[in-house]
Amino acid sequence: MAAEIQVRTGQAPPALTREASGERFRAQFYDPRFDDELDAIRRLEEIAWRNYQDGRKAPRTVEAGPGFANPDMRISVEWKATRDRLIVAEKTQKDPGTPSRVLIVCGSPRNDGSCPGEVSKTWRLANVARDTAVARDVEVDLLDLSLLTSGYRYHIHPCKGCVSTAQPLCHWPCSCYPNHDLGQADDWMNEIYERWTLAHGVILVLPVHWYMATSPVKLMMDRLVCADGGNPDPTSTRGKNAQLAKSIEMQGWGYPKHLAGRVYGIVVHGDVAGIEDTRRALSDWLDWMGLIDAGPMARLDRFIGYYEPYATSHEALDRDEGVQRETCNVALAVTNAVAMMRKGTLSKPDAGLSPPRPK
Repeated sequence: MAAEIQVRTGQAPPALTREASGERFRAQFYDPRFDDELDAIRRLEEIAWRNYQDGRKAPRTVEAGPGFANPDMRISVEWKATRDRLIVAEKTQKDPGTPSRVLIVCGSPRNDGSCPGEVSKTWRLANVARDTAVARDVEVDLLDLSLLTSGYRYHIHPCKGCVSTAQPLCHWPCSCYPNHDLGQADDWMNEIYERWTLAHGVILVLPVHWYMATSPVKLMMDRLVCADGGNPDPTSTRGKNAQLAKSIEMQGWGYPKHLAGRVYGIVVHGDVAGIEDTRRALSDWLDWMGLIDAGPMARLDRFIGYYEPYATSHEALDRDEGVQRETCNVALAVTNAVAMMRKGTLSKPDAGLSPPRPK
């Protein structure tokens, strides 16, 4: 029998001291308006310290119940609620009687409600795509990731890389958050998972930041890793038991693709460089997850105001009617492909083929 695969440890830093924990907790009450409530804050700080010491990641739990490998195991109420919504969303998405639905992701962090003081060109192009899809009698869900910079307590926490320990340790939906003892709460992904699941088609619209996708888009991408091979049953790994997850993976893992079959389109714009590489990387990512591109005209990368001042970039977009029409074409291609996909007539030459090395 092969030797048990080792779980490598030793990187995690030591736990915070009481003093350091208190400093971090009090930092959120920096505004002098809180000063009249310092006694109350200290009492809350003591509770937070005890929760941190006790590792109360999921303070409210419920028995998993039927359908789980270990139905008596207690799991997070918040995780189970998200999982239950995804089950309903998947049934709605697959119901032929429901309207076709396209998720349009506005991937710029910029808007006029935060420091930039102006809407983004991405927002304008996303609305061009939205108006085009709506005119085709398609329901549109516009996901504006700029709320991460302008909305109150919006967070997409970073992926913790559970999948690289063992795929079954990466749960669908992600069970890493909320983590209440570490203050890692208010995780927007619990809503975003549902919005992706409900969609028949997805259109990503984003600018290039430093030759790459924007930070909000990358956060969302990384947290969607659980949609590609993720384990829908956290009781099978007893939560986050790394050794058990390794053992399960070595027995054979099916790598379920929870968002496969949806159609996608992409609009990437920039002003100097990086548009083609970013568009290719996004296409490769969506292909890997099992989504289906809506054809060459649904994969767009364009410069807007090439090497012109930032101050006049919106005027450059006003003049560039070509890129506006091309964005319309992305939306038209996606809505056409969604209609064919739902009728079962969308051409997929590799349908029925199984990858010899799924991952």
